[in-house]
This record gives sequence, structure tokens and C-alpha cells, in this order.
Amino acid sequence: MSFFTRLFNKAKQTIRNLTSWAEVGGFKAMFSPFGRDANKSELVRSCVRALADQTAKATPTVSGNDNEAKRLERMLKYRPNPYMNGKDFLYKVRTQYELTNTAFIVVMRDDLGKVQGLYPMPYQTIEAMKDPGGNLYVKFYTGGNQYVFAWEDIIVLRKDYNENDITGDSNDPVLNTLDLINTSNQGIANAIKSTANLRGIVKSTKAMLDPKDQKEQGEQFVKDYLSLENEGGVAYLDNTMTFEPIKMEPAITNWATMREFRENLFRYFGVDDEIILSKASTEKMQVFYELRIEPFLIALSLELTSKIYTDREIAFGREVTYQSSAIQFMSMADKLALRPFLEDGAITPNTWCDIVGLPHVEGGDKPIRRLDTAPIDQVAKSIKDKSKDKKEDEENTEDKDE
Repeated sequence: MSFFTRLFNKAKQTIRNLTSWAEVGGFKAMFSPFGRDANKSELVRSCVRALADQTAKATPTVSGNDNEAKRLERMLKYRPNPYMNGKDFLYKVRTQYELTNTAFIVVMRDDLGKVQGLYPMPYQTIEAMKDPGGNLYVKFYTGGNQYVFAWEDIIVLRKDYNENDITGDSNDPVLNTLDLINTSNQGIANAIKSTANLRGIVKSTKAMLDPKDQKEQGEQFVKDYLSLENEGGVAYLDNTMTFEPIKMEPAITNWATMREFRENLFRYFGVDDEIILSKASTEKMQVFYELRIEPFLIALSLELTSKIYTDREIAFGREVTYQSSAIQFMSMADKLALRPFLEDGAITPNTWCDIVGLPHVEGGDKPIRRLDTAPIDQVAKSIKDKSKDKKEDEENTEDKDE
């Protein structure tokens, strides 16, 4: 049985006897996401791409040394579902998160309850439902189809979380900026077309020309002098005709205003030109990581842990975490400056290799220490032992002299 067959068969089994679920205050939880057309904007896509690319660098860690923990960690890292590797999974989840402010991930389990896959759920509209026992479900409307999954089988990531208990608020506040950018772009395009079409006016001193004759004279003038075939660039007119060139300067949005529109969009998504064009400094990238990447990874880690493990398993230390170190944004010179931590045993050789982008070495998971450094208690013991040995040597020397 294929992955999708198991996924949607499970959805069909839970669709019976469900009614609409209302939040506190009687609000009916139906949600239609914003963003499907917004992703066609090159600026929006650039912002989302920068966020998704940096998020996709994170690696999963599952606590525990047993086979099940290792299996789950491999699944998250290499193949969360048959259609995505770990990087693509994070990229798609972050993209949906930014465009719709709410990302849903369906947890697939076997008959024993073990997680077998995670699938980011696309949707056009969602609706919260409940069964006779009051258990919560979410119905997904996807292009004519409907799928329902239990709340405990859905990982939910939300941004701008305020009005709705199930989803984050919509991206409607940025619609005005997108409309202004689109209008400005159309204005520039129309200005180019209009200035290219009308170049001047041909006047004739002949009185009361028939409209047909006026049109023929204009077309003939264009054919003779304004076409590409007129290589000489010279036009000849008799005293019955004159040509007045027109210099059109249509009003378009100036660059300062266009830049402000772009900055509005950048502020909304939390990126800027330097991050998009990979020109940001190490300090700026570290701040970007702390403000825009790390909070998302924390939310994803918390949701995965709470939906994959039971309360009892969590109490015994079971946990799923996604981490993407800020060290990755450091320059090579700054990374090499961390060498003393390696020599003092603060990091292992293999950790050092990861930092500078080198392959692991044999025995590199054990910390090393320079011979001239040691823990304080060991130094004190060594000094005491040396003093004792020196005293014994002196006593032995005195005994020999006697």
C-alpha cells in the first residue's frame, strides 16, 4: 500500500459523525490562507526563499541511544516521507509557514503507534471539527477533495498567532504593499509603451483635409522616415507639411518611493537585500538566525516532541530537536580563531571538522588536551606528587652520603 493510500485511507476513516467545532466565544474555526498569488511576486519569493534556505540547514536530533531513537532520527534527516528528503521537508514547511502563516504536518503511524512518516499538508481551506466525544479534528479542503485528521496526528506551526485558536492570522496587512508594487510596475511598463508609440505630430497647411487623407499622410510619413529602413536618419518635407516631435514624460513612481515599498515588504518578512543577495556580514547573519530561524526551529521541535511522544515518554527525557548553529555564519578566519577550544578539550576534533567543513577523523569524538594544560585538581595533585618525589629523592641522597 502506497504512502498516500495509507494517508488518505486514515483520513476517510475519521470523517464519520463529525460536527463543526467552535472556539470560546462561539467563533467558528474556518480559515482560508492568503498567499497563493503572493508567491508569484519575485520579491515575496525572494524573501521566503532566504528564510527557507537558512531553515533547511537545520539537523534533527532525537534523544536516546536505543534503536527506535536512531531510526526516528534517520527518518527525519534523510526521508521524512517518500517524496522529500530532510532538507526539502524543512524547506516546504517553512515556505508554507511564511505564505499562509500556518503550516500543518500530518504524522503517519503504524498499527503500533510508531511514527512512519511526516507529510506537510497542502490546503486551500481548513475547518476545525469535533466528534461526539469532543475530540478535535481538522478537515482539509484541497482542490475538490476533503481529508480529516485527528488533532493528535497533526503538527501545527503558527505565526502571528492571535485571533484564532487553530491558525495564525492572515497576511492581509501586506496586501496593500503588494498592490502598490504591482501598480508601480504596471505604470513603468505602460510609460515605456506610450513613449514608444507616439513620437510627434505631422501638420499639413492644406485646408480641410479628409480624415482618410490625413491618415494616409501620417502612415506614409512613418513608412518613409520613422521606420527601420530609413538608415540615413534624414526626413524631407515640402512647405505644405511640418513635423513637431513630442517629448513625453509620463508620471511614474520614483525610485525612492519604490524602495520604500520594497522595504515595507522586507520588514514584514524580516529580511533585506543583503541577506537575499548573500552579502550580509557575519554579525547580521547571526542576528538574522536568532530572530528569524531559531524561533521557528524551537516551535518545530516542541511540536514534534509533543505529537510524537506521550507525556510519560517526555517525562523520561524523550525529545526531538532541530538545531542550526549560528557558527555556520562565521567567516573562516573567525572559525579558525576557535582553535584554542579544540586544544583545551572544549570541543572534539570531529566537532571542529564540522565547523571548518572537513571530514571526520578516526577517534575524533573524544576530546583532546594539550600536554601543558590540565584540570586544576590534576595540576594540584601533580605539583604535590612532584614535591613528594623531590623530597624522597633528597632523603635518599642524604642516606647515601651517610
